[in-house]
Amino acid sequence: MSAPQLVVHRDKELMAQAAAARLITRIVDAQTARGSASVVLTGGRNGNGLLAALRSAPARDAIDWSRLDLWWGDERFLPDGDPERNVTQAREALLDDVPLDPARVHAMPASDGPYGDDVEAAAAAYAAELAAAAGPEDHGPVPTFDVLMLGVGPDTHVASLFPELPAVRETERTVVGVHGAPKPPPTRVTLTLPAIRAAREVWLLAAGEDKAKAAAIGLSGAGEIQAPVAGARGRSRTLWLLDAAAASELPRDLYPAASA
Repeated sequence: MSAPQLVVHRDKELMAQAAAARLITRIVDAQTARGSASVVLTGGRNGNGLLAALRSAPARDAIDWSRLDLWWGDERFLPDGDPERNVTQAREALLDDVPLDPARVHAMPASDGPYGDDVEAAAAAYAAELAAAAGPEDHGPVPTFDVLMLGVGPDTHVASLFPELPAVRETERTVVGVHGAPKPPPTRVTLTLPAIRAAREVWLLAAGEDKAKAAAIGLSGAGEIQAPVAGARGRSRTLWLLDAAAASELPRDLYPAASA
């Protein structure tokens, strides 16, 4: 697993714009090298802020949207179209405005979908979809995502992996159902750390003073059971993208010498 790298931006707007530009470059590079790209989206204010910045980015049309696979790191187990679902918010922020191939937009099942209110069955179905998309070159049950993005919660959770809960302890399954999440809604579907760590690059997004302590803990060598963000690492790169407020509690030896 890669050691964390850190970029600190002046404010959350600049962070979103810079992250969107960075994502465009990564997608175009992957499509040039392999013909397609695979990205895992995150919800929350920072994930949706990045997507909104990407929608208005002048270079967005450099992406061949028809050759892009989109996945999600987690989802609220609510009815299809619910405004709290990550996929609903992503469609509003960006997806409805770009020419994606619908077959390559891999939303997690909804609570009114084919599995009803059985969140474990929904999680197993998403795991099967990931496995079907994985090729021999991936050496595992999920595709080797080019970029997997995660928001960082104030309690250090990422995706729907919360401190000390069973999902963060999972070492075999790639997708699990979550019951009793401390952040509503309590029932969710999430990738596990083994699935997250299959990505080439993991990007951790945090902006605002309420994320400062979580960033400091996550970059201080904490254990992943107590601080799930500490276990989110990419194969070739782990990139923390912060604004100045979220970086305000970092030890000076962690603060990068040159940040935008």
